[in-house]
Amino acid sequence: MRNVEGVFLSVLLMPGRVCAPVLRQALVVALCLAATPASAQTPPSAAELTLYTGLHAAAARGDVAAIGRATGRDIDERDGHGRTPLMVAVHEQRYAAVRALIAAGADLEALDDERYDAVTIAAVANDVEMLRIVLEAGASAAQITSPYDGTALIAAAHLGHVEVVRMLIAAGAPLDHVNNLGWTALIESIVLGDGGPAHVATLKALVDAGADVNIADRNGDSPLALARRAGHKEMERILLAAGAK
Repeated sequence: MRNVEGVFLSVLLMPGRVCAPVLRQALVVALCLAATPASAQTPPSAAELTLYTGLHAAAARGDVAAIGRATGRDIDERDGHGRTPLMVAVHEQRYAAVRALIAAGADLEALDDERYDAVTIAAVANDVEMLRIVLEAGASAAQITSPYDGTALIAAAHLGHVEVVRMLIAAGAPLDHVNNLGWTALIESIVLGDGGPAHVATLKALVDAGADVNIADRNGDSPLALARRAGHKEMERILLAAGAK
């Protein structure tokens, strides 16, 4: 999957004179379709869930009593993909288990082998309740995560998860962090969004929060230029009203 993304991105990020706008936009669409939450992260497989023992098994099935009895065990022990029991519980949407693991001292900042944390896992899943639980417990919305050196906010903006975006902004997520693709959350809402209501609302939430509307991508293309190229008229209007150039 990552090799496919790399091919798309290597062409997408060429200067405009090399890669025609139509081709660039086609590649954006293809990348958007390829980069689904399932491909961005690796949740426990059915086989892994069956083979789990100890705290990982308790987390996977939401067994709060078993978590409470697990004295003397490493609360942050890792599975074969570097997932802690807390991460497994977040993936499996086991809210009570997450609360029990947090109460037992689980590390909210831990990263799995793909460099995802509990906050980013919940954000990508559009799991508002889970995100609320981990943020209220003290998890950071500012952590750099993923192979793309991004943030949970960038991931959520890419997917158009508006309520998650608003929660992360309120929790202090960095608005203008630039990932290793050269994109901010605002840019990802444009180039990896579909221009529909969810991504428009995402863009507006970022603009209203004070995101810089003039940070260009690594080709020097501004958010306004990217929105125009994609034909996202409502995004263009919002950017212009915010002083985009």
